[in-house]
Parts: sequence; C-alpha cells; structure tokens
Amino acid sequence: MAPIQSAEQTVLAIRPEGLPAFWPADNPWLHALVFIVASIAFALVMVIVFIYVERRGVARFQLRLGPNRAGPEGVLQAVADLIKLLLKEDIVPRLADKVVHLLAPIVATVPAFMVFAVVPLWGDGAMLADLNAGVLYFIAISSFGVVGVFMAGWASSNKYSLISAMRGVAQMVSYEIPLVMALLGVVVFAGTLSLNGIVDAQSIPFALLQPLAAVIYFLAMSAEINRTPFDLLEAESEIIAGYHTEYSGMKFALFYVAEYGHAVAGAAIFATFFLGGWKGPVLPPVLWLVIKMLVVFFVGFWARATLPRLRVDQVMGLGWKALLPLAVINVLIAAVEVLFWPSGTTQWLLVPINIAIGALLVFLWSRTVSLRGGRVEVRTRAEVKA
Repeated sequence: MAPIQSAEQTVLAIRPEGLPAFWPADNPWLHALVFIVASIAFALVMVIVFIYVERRGVARFQLRLGPNRAGPEGVLQAVADLIKLLLKEDIVPRLADKVVHLLAPIVATVPAFMVFAVVPLWGDGAMLADLNAGVLYFIAISSFGVVGVFMAGWASSNKYSLISAMRGVAQMVSYEIPLVMALLGVVVFAGTLSLNGIVDAQSIPFALLQPLAAVIYFLAMSAEINRTPFDLLEAESEIIAGYHTEYSGMKFALFYVAEYGHAVAGAAIFATFFLGGWKGPVLPPVLWLVIKMLVVFFVGFWARATLPRLRVDQVMGLGWKALLPLAVINVLIAAVEVLFWPSGTTQWLLVPINIAIGALLVFLWSRTVSLRGGRVEVRTRAEVKA
C-alpha cells in the first residue's frame, strides 16, 4: 500500500482532470479554497433539502400535510426555523461547565462537513483531496461527532443529558466496528482506500456485489447518526430531549444541523461505496449523486415512520450479536471471492451468489440469535425490600 500523503502532497493532488481552462490549477491553495467553499455549500444545501424532504415525507406517512406555509409548498420552513432559533435566548444552566457547553455543538457539527473533503462530487475525480487513505479519513472523522454529544451531556449538569451521552458512546462503540467491517468488504473488491478509486471500480454497483455489507452499513450508519429506530439518545419518554436538553437558541440549531449533516454525509458515503457515486447516464454527475443520496435518505425516514424505537438491550444486542459477526463473515467471503474468482470471468455471476449467501446468513442468524431479552418489570421500593 502506498504511504499516506503529506499535507503538501495532498494540496498538490487536488487538481482533478476535466476542469475548465480558466480554473486556477497553478495555484493549489486557491483551488483548495474553491473546493472547500463548494463542498460546504453543497452539504448545507443538502441539509436543507433533507430537512424539507423528511418533514414532508413523514407527514404523508402520518396522513397530514407537513410544512406548507413558509414559501412555496413550505420549502422555506428550515430557513424560518433558523431565524426563529437565532432570535431565541441562549440559556446556560448555572452549574454547567460553560466552556465545554459552548464547544460541544461545534465539535458535533464540524465533522459532518469535513467528510466531504474526500467525497467525489462532480465526476472526473473532482473532489477536495483524493487521499490514498480516504476510507481511513472518513472513519476517523465520522466517529468524532460522538465526542460533541458526550461533551454536551457531561457539561449540562443534567442526569438525563448524561444518560443520553453515555448511550451515544455505547452506540458508537457497538456500531463503529460493524460499519468499518462492512466498508472493508468493499475495499477488498475495489483494491483501494481512495473513494475516487472505489467509484471508478464500480462497473457493477457494490450494493449488488456486496448486498450484506450494504445492509450492515445502512443499519450501523442509522445507529451512529441517531436515526429511528436507534434514536435512544433522544428518547422523549425516558430522558426528555437527551444530550441537548439544556441547549437553546443557536447552540440547539447547531445540534439540529449536526444531526442532518451526519445524515447527509452518511447518505453520500453509502452512495459512493455502494451505488457508484456520481456515475450515471445523461444527467450531470452531481445530480446523480444527489438522487442516490435522496434514495438512501428516503429509506431512512421510511424506517422512522414505520418502526418503533428499540430498547437499549436490543440495540446493543443487534450490534454485537448480529451485525459484527455477519460483517466479519462477509469480509472473509469477499476475500475468498477476490482471491479465487477466475480472472476474465464477469463479476455479474457473483451477484446472485452473494445475494443468496447474504439471505442465507441473515436467515440462519434470525434462527439462532434472540434479541428479546428478559421481561422488564417495574417494582416499588417496598416490593424490593419484601
């Protein structure tokens, strides 16, 4: 494997092919600045789109209209919410750790946008930095968001917020390993850690060659970004609003943006790893990426509108008892196929084989592993003493 690039090599490597003649290719720092601004703008626009699509979509699932007053068909509802939050008072608990309380929403939000440094957006390799260790960069940055959640829970001087923060850490530890193992199966097939290289390697979408890895990654991603049915961090019936209970105004808005920012980043990574990224006929490459991201996000909020919230023990059991062993087995199968599949033979033959293997493994797991746990009973103090 090639050594990881230095900072200077990274700056010099961000000159993609196929850019206009007037592009500042002779000034890599200006090139980087343009791509940074473009990547952040793309992520922010997609956050607004995701908020609108989910609120309108979930409303349809629940037989109501959803936002429809701010702007045409309610498209400016997110902007109206932002203005409202900016005008609200910033309230900090008297016993809170003021500095950590201030930094927590920033630490939670920034990693969601840093992920787009290695996501190919426009085709022909157009991205901020084509790192030869882009997968490692994504894993490191995406897992950093939970630090902001823990900081918020710790700094709030609120037991419900602290419980939520501890749940967040537990979910991250439980689901980060299966998520990485799911991506490792794709890396084995692609033979590279560069996200641009992974897109180029997909003559067949890896969602077909690695269907089990796609399912595992989607479930692990949903758990890491706190989406239903894994939203234990904000279980209103148990811990009020969770880690951001003691936040208001702009700080709460940052947490709100962080949640959808991580959803946007997760959908972009899924589209890049499993759906061919920006590849597609006729339409512009970036539009194909947006369409694939919206499809992934639609499945996510479809699950939110359909499934009930899982218990803590069920969430932990799903990660450790199911996703982790299945992800390890999937990597071993991928390695065997890459090593022993006859060269020159089309990989389309692997599609039905891997779908059948994935379905068989899920069926066998469902027959051998139970997530039901024991019966939960509420007893009074007198009954306990008796």
